[in-house]
Amino acid sequence: MTNFQNKFDKAVWEIVSSISSGRVMSYGEVARAAGRPRYAGMVSKAMSRSVEQLPWYRVVRSNRTLAFEVGSEPYKKQQGLLEKEGVRFVSGKVIPLDSDKAKDLDELLWGPPD
Repeated sequence: MTNFQNKFDKAVWEIVSSISSGRVMSYGEVARAAGRPRYAGMVSKAMSRSVEQLPWYRVVRSNRTLAFEVGSEPYKKQQGLLEKEGVRFVSGKVIPLDSDKAKDLDELLWGPPD
């Protein structure tokens, strides 16, 4: 593992581990919080390299959808885990618990304090 990959992975693990229950972040938001805003595509791979269990299911696409094919077993698993935390879905998109309408992802995104 390269020094860059090691640092990026550890940053991703820390960020994903700190996403609050019932909240989500997009892959891009995780990458940005890790200091690499153009590395959204590397977030999933970084999560897969963690030896600790991460709340991977709290990471979604920027359009508030899940990254798996709708109806697939991984999709159902992620959706179920999020729903247990109070997250709801409307038309396949993650929405906050306190809303009956889809809102901006910013309202549901969790971010580390500045």
